[in-house]
Amino acid sequence: MNYNLFEDSPLKNVISFDQLIESLEKTALSDNDYLSLQAKALLQDINKIPELKTGIEDLNLITKNENLLSNLLSNLFPNALSDNEIKAVTIPFHNIIFNFTNRFQRILDDAGGTFDLTIRDFDKDQFFVMSCILVLNAYYKKDFIISKPLFYDIPDKNGITKHYRILYNADFIKISPTEKAIELSPEDIDLLMDNYDDVNVWKEKFPLESWEMKGFGIVTLFDATIESAISELKTNLLRANSEHNEKDRKFESIFRSIFKVPDLRVGLTFYNEEENMFINPPHATTGTNSFILYEKKELPCENAFLDCEINAILKTNKTYAISNVEKFAKTAKNEKFAKHLLKQNIKSCILAPVIKNDKLLGILELVSSNPRSLNSINAINLDLLLPYVVDTLDNYYNDLQNQIEAVIQREYTAIHSSVFWKFKKEAQKFYHTYNPNKDYIFKEIVFKDVYPLYGQIDVKSSSLHRNQTVKDDLKSQLKTLLKIFDKLKENTNLSILEQRKFEMHSYFEDLDLELKTDTEQQIQNYIQNEIHPIIVKSKVDEATEKTIKKYFTDIDPKTGSYYKSRKKFDDAMAIVNKKMASILDKSQVEAQKIFPHYFERFKSDGVEHNLYIGASISPQEPFDKIYLSNLRLWQLQTLCEMELEHHRCKSILPYELEVTSLILVFSSPISIRFRMDEKRFDVDGTYNARYEVVKKRIDKAHIKGTNERITDQEKITIVYSQRNEEKEYLKYIKFLQFKNILEPTIEQFDVEELQGVSGLKAIRIKVLNTNGL
Repeated sequence: MNYNLFEDSPLKNVISFDQLIESLEKTALSDNDYLSLQAKALLQDINKIPELKTGIEDLNLITKNENLLSNLLSNLFPNALSDNEIKAVTIPFHNIIFNFTNRFQRILDDAGGTFDLTIRDFDKDQFFVMSCILVLNAYYKKDFIISKPLFYDIPDKNGITKHYRILYNADFIKISPTEKAIELSPEDIDLLMDNYDDVNVWKEKFPLESWEMKGFGIVTLFDATIESAISELKTNLLRANSEHNEKDRKFESIFRSIFKVPDLRVGLTFYNEEENMFINPPHATTGTNSFILYEKKELPCENAFLDCEINAILKTNKTYAISNVEKFAKTAKNEKFAKHLLKQNIKSCILAPVIKNDKLLGILELVSSNPRSLNSINAINLDLLLPYVVDTLDNYYNDLQNQIEAVIQREYTAIHSSVFWKFKKEAQKFYHTYNPNKDYIFKEIVFKDVYPLYGQIDVKSSSLHRNQTVKDDLKSQLKTLLKIFDKLKENTNLSILEQRKFEMHSYFEDLDLELKTDTEQQIQNYIQNEIHPIIVKSKVDEATEKTIKKYFTDIDPKTGSYYKSRKKFDDAMAIVNKKMASILDKSQVEAQKIFPHYFERFKSDGVEHNLYIGASISPQEPFDKIYLSNLRLWQLQTLCEMELEHHRCKSILPYELEVTSLILVFSSPISIRFRMDEKRFDVDGTYNARYEVVKKRIDKAHIKGTNERITDQEKITIVYSQRNEEKEYLKYIKFLQFKNILEPTIEQFDVEELQGVSGLKAIRIKVLNTNGL
């Protein structure tokens, strides 16, 4: 094993067991005769090797005294847990590892004698900086927490790579400066904080071996193969076309690592509901083929299984496993389909319907060339993976639908009525001039000198709310599980219960920190893999059984997790979006009567809209800027109405949400062009692009010189840049104040400079929420 993966280090490592030996010396003086005699006997052997306390430089000393060290470390490495825990003594971030538990040693033996333990994606610069952070935390009492998990990727005896998460315990390590150490000032530490990626800065403040790390660490590995595989699955399913060959390998390796089947292959069969057909997915898009259809592009569903008993899969929507295809073929009814599989060297397989909202999306196929490798027992592993396959296929169908709609839009669709005439004119030109021997180049649709209006009503802090509801649900689930484990402890003497309770408490405390992208999935996988099996297999009394039954009833069957707070948030978001969009759509019908204009709206965490008005939109009607003023007043009134509606409906929302409103004023006429490649309107020209830049960045902007956002709840923020725009909107505000729609107080301030944009100002006014409205 290569002990020194990285030559440069700010730490001089000295392996010492002085803290353990001091504890042993105290035990030797205790009143407990048994422990005292045991400690004295062990100390006799330890005292013969003073380096164990003063510091070991020759690693051969460790090899020669393995049994003695094992006895010294016995309290930290209980023999009863040696076959279960993956644990050893180490120096953090190094390959100096010894005193392996039995399970750890078996893992290394299966990997092969020449296998080197190398931390995944961990280079010499990361090693140096992480070592420095150890010093900052231990000596300077800082609290720099790096949550990026570290992994070992270790192959088993079958060549399947398993993924182990690394956890270090540094309780027995002391860090102290050597004569080379540089005393760091607060300014030095601030400099380091701002330069994590610049290793030269760290090397300047931490010369080589300028600090001594004395003692030993403990490394514990957790088998995170499933979690790691699922994470890989989320990023690899249905990758970009150019990457499908690599995706094939990754996709199958993920399933192989979970099912522990080295030759496992994965296939997909798509389902077309309208025609009741099975379809072989386009390999260039998905990177997978269908084993059910084999070389056929599509088949009616009733013909796909050649009349064998698997036809029932279409009615029951249940997973079907064939552990031995050759045996399956001996039944006359199944012979044809079995031969169809054997022709593809499939000796065992699992066919799993992919269902969403009670609709069949397709069938996931797992196959192996070995009989019994896949069966109804290991098919249970699909419960962890199917939700991601479901979402992936659903996304694929949505993307496919978008592509189909793009084709329809290209050839047939009726777009917004205000601009339909121009598209129709171009289509007529194509029809009258079309020559099959010549390529026709469609002319881009451009509307010049139009005035843009942009507005939005946005749910305030939606991401924070969403993360908080995830935390609330996870905390609620963990609380319930901890109560159940308290009951289990009364009925059983399983020592593992305390360990699992400790782990759940740790996860519970982690939820008080910032939510990371994989936290939810990590906790859910832990609960499903480590906690649920204990609950299901435990013998309990009647009262506890009722508690457990209620717990499983409260779990969402689709996600396998609590879905209470999140459901309230999602439902509230849906209600807000629906009501806001409804008001805007209804009001827009009247607005079109002012002057025909282009209108589009979008729903995300709120509702935003774009309007463009000008003579080129409707050249048959004379245009006057009074129509622009009228539309601006309409927009402001409509946002007031949306704010008021939100205020009225807050009491019925299942989750409290606040909204902020924004209007962007832009008085210079611009040109918009229909992008043929994107099938949407966009601003045309570099100068006009400034409008789009402001529109994309303004809602996150702050009041100049402060950390306060320019938007605020129950208030409408109007952003502008010209003095005449200010005068115009102050007139509108005065009018709406007269109508008791807006409050008397008007806030005016400068907006912070955005990238490439400066000189913006804003007016902010609160909507008057009165019972009379």
